[in-house]
Amino acid sequence: MKKLIALLVALMMLGTVAAAMADTLTMGTNASFPPYEFYENGEIVGIDAEIAAAIAKKLDMELKIEDMDFKAIIPAVTEGKIDFGMAGMTVTEERLQSVNFSDTYATGIQAIIVKEDSEITSVDDLYAEGAAWKVGVQDSTTGDIYCTDDFGEERVSKYPVGADAVEALKTGKVDCVIIDNEPAKAYVAANEGLKILESTYAVEDYAICVNLENTELLDKINAALKELIEDGTVAGIIAKYIPAE
Repeated sequence: MKKLIALLVALMMLGTVAAAMADTLTMGTNASFPPYEFYENGEIVGIDAEIAAAIAKKLDMELKIEDMDFKAIIPAVTEGKIDFGMAGMTVTEERLQSVNFSDTYATGIQAIIVKEDSEITSVDDLYAEGAAWKVGVQDSTTGDIYCTDDFGEERVSKYPVGADAVEALKTGKVDCVIIDNEPAKAYVAANEGLKILESTYAVEDYAICVNLENTELLDKINAALKELIEDGTVAGIIAKYIPAE
Protein backbone atom coordinates (compact mmCIF):
# COMPACT_ATOMS: atom_id res chain seq x y z
CA MET A 1 0.00 0.00 0.00
CA LYS A 2 2.82 2.41 0.89
CA LYS A 3 4.49 1.66 -2.43
CA LEU A 4 1.22 2.27 -4.26
CA ILE A 5 0.69 5.60 -2.49
CA ALA A 6 4.27 6.63 -3.22
CA LEU A 7 3.78 5.76 -6.89
CA LEU A 8 0.55 7.76 -7.08
CA VAL A 9 2.22 10.76 -5.44
CA ALA A 10 5.13 10.52 -7.90
CA LEU A 11 2.73 10.35 -10.85
CA MET A 12 0.82 13.37 -9.54
CA MET A 13 4.05 15.31 -9.20
CA LEU A 14 5.07 14.40 -12.74
CA GLY A 15 1.65 15.49 -13.96
CA THR A 16 2.02 18.81 -12.14
CA VAL A 17 5.46 19.39 -13.70
CA ALA A 18 4.19 18.47 -17.16
CA ALA A 19 1.22 20.83 -16.76
CA ALA A 20 3.53 23.63 -15.62
CA MET A 21 5.77 23.02 -18.63
CA ALA A 22 2.76 23.01 -20.97
CA ASP A 23 1.60 26.34 -19.50
CA THR A 24 4.82 28.12 -20.47
CA LEU A 25 5.02 30.07 -23.72
CA THR A 26 8.61 30.67 -24.84
CA MET A 27 9.43 33.71 -26.96
CA GLY A 28 12.73 34.20 -28.77
CA THR A 29 13.99 37.73 -29.35
CA ASN A 30 17.10 39.84 -29.82
CA ALA A 31 17.10 42.29 -26.92
CA SER A 32 19.18 45.00 -28.56
CA PHE A 33 16.36 46.66 -30.46
CA PRO A 34 14.87 49.50 -28.38
CA PRO A 35 12.05 50.29 -27.87
CA TYR A 36 10.78 46.91 -29.06
CA GLU A 37 13.07 44.79 -26.88
CA PHE A 38 15.93 45.85 -24.64
CA TYR A 39 17.32 45.33 -21.15
CA GLU A 40 16.26 47.47 -18.20
CA ASN A 41 17.50 46.57 -14.72
CA GLY A 42 18.51 43.16 -15.98
CA GLU A 43 15.06 42.40 -17.44
CA ILE A 44 13.97 42.30 -21.08
CA VAL A 45 11.32 44.97 -21.61
CA GLY A 46 9.83 46.86 -24.54
CA ILE A 47 6.90 46.86 -26.94
CA ASP A 48 7.30 43.25 -28.06
CA ALA A 49 7.90 42.00 -24.52
CA GLU A 50 4.72 43.67 -23.22
CA ILE A 51 2.54 42.60 -26.14
CA ALA A 52 3.83 39.03 -25.78
CA ALA A 53 3.06 39.10 -22.06
CA ALA A 54 -0.48 40.32 -22.81
CA ILE A 55 -0.94 37.50 -25.34
CA ALA A 56 0.32 34.92 -22.85
CA LYS A 57 -2.10 36.27 -20.23
CA LYS A 58 -4.98 35.93 -22.69
CA LEU A 59 -3.96 32.31 -23.23
CA ASP A 60 -3.59 31.66 -19.47
CA MET A 61 0.09 30.88 -19.96
CA GLU A 62 3.32 32.11 -18.43
CA LEU A 63 5.71 33.96 -20.76
CA LYS A 64 9.39 33.09 -20.88
CA ILE A 65 11.72 35.24 -23.02
CA GLU A 66 15.01 33.97 -24.43
CA ASP A 67 17.58 36.45 -25.79
CA MET A 68 19.51 35.26 -28.86
CA ASP A 69 21.12 36.47 -32.08
CA PHE A 70 18.49 37.81 -34.46
CA LYS A 71 19.50 35.34 -37.17
CA ALA A 72 19.01 32.43 -34.73
CA ILE A 73 15.34 33.18 -34.01
CA ILE A 74 13.73 31.56 -37.07
CA PRO A 75 15.90 28.41 -36.83
CA ALA A 76 14.96 28.15 -33.13
CA VAL A 77 11.27 28.35 -34.09
CA THR A 78 11.58 25.76 -36.87
CA GLU A 79 13.50 23.38 -34.59
CA GLY A 80 10.94 23.71 -31.79
CA LYS A 81 13.39 25.22 -29.31
CA ILE A 82 11.05 28.21 -28.78
CA ASP A 83 7.32 28.64 -29.37
CA PHE A 84 7.47 31.88 -31.33
CA GLY A 85 9.77 34.70 -32.37
CA MET A 86 9.02 38.37 -31.79
CA ALA A 87 11.74 40.91 -32.52
CA GLY A 88 10.45 43.71 -34.72
CA MET A 89 10.31 41.05 -37.43
CA THR A 90 8.93 41.71 -40.90
CA VAL A 91 7.12 39.22 -43.10
CA THR A 92 9.13 38.36 -46.22
CA GLU A 93 8.67 35.72 -48.92
CA GLU A 94 11.95 34.10 -47.90
CA ARG A 95 10.93 33.84 -44.24
CA LEU A 96 7.51 32.45 -45.18
CA GLN A 97 9.27 29.40 -46.56
CA SER A 98 10.40 28.53 -43.02
CA VAL A 99 7.73 29.92 -40.65
CA ASN A 100 4.19 31.22 -40.46
CA PHE A 101 3.45 34.78 -39.39
CA SER A 102 0.68 36.24 -37.28
CA ASP A 103 -1.38 39.25 -38.22
CA THR A 104 0.62 42.47 -38.05
CA TYR A 105 0.70 44.43 -34.80
CA ALA A 106 2.91 47.44 -35.64
CA THR A 107 4.41 49.35 -38.55
CA GLY A 108 8.12 49.98 -38.84
CA ILE A 109 10.22 52.33 -40.94
CA GLN A 110 13.71 51.57 -42.18
CA ALA A 111 15.62 54.80 -41.49
CA ILE A 112 19.02 56.02 -42.67
CA ILE A 113 21.56 57.24 -40.11
CA VAL A 114 24.47 59.37 -41.31
CA LYS A 115 27.06 61.72 -39.84
CA GLU A 116 25.84 65.30 -39.56
CA ASP A 117 28.30 66.46 -42.24
CA SER A 118 27.57 63.54 -44.58
CA GLU A 119 27.31 64.04 -48.34
CA ILE A 120 24.40 61.60 -48.28
CA THR A 121 21.35 63.83 -48.02
CA SER A 122 18.53 61.53 -49.16
CA VAL A 123 17.81 57.91 -50.00
CA ASP A 124 18.21 58.78 -53.69
CA ASP A 125 21.93 59.37 -53.16
CA LEU A 126 22.37 55.69 -52.34
CA TYR A 127 20.94 54.71 -55.73
CA ALA A 128 22.78 57.36 -57.78
CA GLU A 129 24.74 56.11 -60.77
CA GLY A 130 28.28 55.27 -59.73
CA ALA A 131 27.47 55.54 -56.01
CA ALA A 132 29.77 53.47 -53.83
CA TRP A 133 28.57 54.42 -50.36
CA LYS A 134 29.13 51.65 -47.81
CA VAL A 135 26.01 50.72 -45.87
CA GLY A 136 26.01 49.22 -42.35
CA VAL A 137 23.19 46.90 -41.29
CA GLN A 138 22.30 44.39 -38.58
CA ASP A 139 22.89 40.88 -39.88
CA SER A 140 19.84 38.97 -41.20
CA THR A 141 17.37 41.84 -40.65
CA THR A 142 15.16 43.14 -43.45
CA GLY A 143 17.53 46.11 -43.66
CA ASP A 144 20.25 43.61 -44.49
CA ILE A 145 18.05 41.72 -46.97
CA TYR A 146 16.82 44.84 -48.78
CA CYS A 147 20.21 46.54 -48.91
CA THR A 148 21.98 43.44 -50.18
CA ASP A 149 19.37 43.14 -52.94
CA ASP A 150 19.55 46.85 -53.81
CA PHE A 151 23.26 47.57 -53.51
CA GLY A 152 25.05 44.22 -53.61
CA GLU A 153 27.18 42.35 -51.08
CA GLU A 154 30.24 44.49 -51.73
CA ARG A 155 28.54 47.65 -50.47
CA VAL A 156 26.88 46.14 -47.40
CA SER A 157 28.67 45.54 -44.09
CA LYS A 158 26.79 43.26 -41.66
CA TYR A 159 27.06 43.48 -37.87
CA PRO A 160 25.63 41.29 -35.08
CA VAL A 161 23.75 44.20 -33.47
CA GLY A 162 22.74 47.69 -34.56
CA ALA A 163 25.07 49.34 -32.06
CA ASP A 164 28.07 47.77 -33.83
CA ALA A 165 26.89 49.17 -37.15
CA VAL A 166 26.54 52.63 -35.60
CA GLU A 167 30.04 52.37 -34.14
CA ALA A 168 31.31 51.49 -37.63
CA LEU A 169 29.63 54.65 -38.94
CA LYS A 170 31.28 56.78 -36.25
CA THR A 171 34.72 55.38 -37.10
CA GLY A 172 34.30 55.77 -40.86
CA LYS A 173 34.05 52.08 -41.76
CA VAL A 174 30.63 52.68 -43.35
CA ASP A 175 28.96 55.80 -44.74
CA CYS A 176 25.48 55.21 -43.36
CA VAL A 177 23.44 52.75 -41.31
CA ILE A 178 20.03 51.49 -42.35
CA ILE A 179 17.95 50.23 -39.44
CA ASP A 180 14.44 50.52 -37.99
CA ASN A 181 13.44 54.07 -37.12
CA GLU A 182 12.85 53.69 -33.38
CA PRO A 183 16.21 52.05 -32.62
CA ALA A 184 17.74 54.64 -34.97
CA LYS A 185 16.36 57.43 -32.76
CA ALA A 186 17.88 55.81 -29.68
CA TYR A 187 21.29 55.41 -31.32
CA VAL A 188 21.34 59.01 -32.57
CA ALA A 189 20.30 60.32 -29.17
CA ALA A 190 23.17 58.39 -27.56
CA ASN A 191 25.85 59.41 -30.09
CA GLU A 192 26.77 62.99 -30.92
CA GLY A 193 27.40 63.94 -34.52
CA LEU A 194 24.81 61.65 -36.06
CA LYS A 195 21.40 62.32 -37.59
CA ILE A 196 18.51 60.53 -39.30
CA LEU A 197 17.67 61.55 -42.86
CA GLU A 198 14.15 62.81 -43.50
CA SER A 199 13.67 60.42 -46.42
CA THR A 200 13.02 56.81 -45.39
CA TYR A 201 14.42 53.67 -46.97
CA ALA A 202 11.39 51.38 -46.56
CA VAL A 203 8.10 50.91 -44.68
CA GLU A 204 7.14 47.49 -43.32
CA ASP A 205 4.80 45.66 -40.93
CA TYR A 206 5.88 43.65 -37.87
CA ALA A 207 4.46 40.21 -37.05
CA ILE A 208 5.10 37.16 -34.83
CA CYS A 209 6.71 34.06 -36.36
CA VAL A 210 5.48 30.56 -35.45
CA ASN A 211 6.46 27.04 -36.54
CA LEU A 212 4.79 26.06 -39.84
CA GLU A 213 3.22 22.98 -38.23
CA ASN A 214 1.90 24.75 -35.14
CA THR A 215 -1.23 26.24 -36.70
CA GLU A 216 -3.08 25.82 -33.39
CA LEU A 217 -0.72 28.24 -31.63
CA LEU A 218 -0.85 30.63 -34.60
CA ASP A 219 -4.65 30.73 -34.42
CA LYS A 220 -4.56 31.34 -30.65
CA ILE A 221 -2.01 34.15 -31.02
CA ASN A 222 -4.06 35.80 -33.77
CA ALA A 223 -7.26 35.56 -31.71
CA ALA A 224 -5.54 37.08 -28.66
CA LEU A 225 -3.85 39.73 -30.78
CA LYS A 226 -7.18 40.69 -32.37
CA GLU A 227 -8.72 41.25 -28.94
CA LEU A 228 -5.70 43.23 -27.71
CA ILE A 229 -5.80 45.47 -30.77
CA GLU A 230 -9.55 46.02 -30.56
CA ASP A 231 -9.52 46.88 -26.84
CA GLY A 232 -6.64 49.35 -27.27
CA THR A 233 -4.03 47.37 -25.35
CA VAL A 234 -1.56 47.19 -28.23
CA ALA A 235 -1.94 50.89 -29.04
CA GLY A 236 -1.43 51.73 -25.38
CA ILE A 237 1.78 49.69 -25.17
CA ILE A 238 3.17 51.27 -28.33
CA ALA A 239 2.26 54.77 -27.10
CA LYS A 240 4.06 54.05 -23.82
CA TYR A 241 7.35 53.52 -25.65
CA ILE A 242 6.75 55.75 -28.69
CA PRO A 243 4.93 58.89 -27.48
CA ALA A 244 3.06 60.87 -30.11
CA GLU A 245 5.19 63.82 -31.24
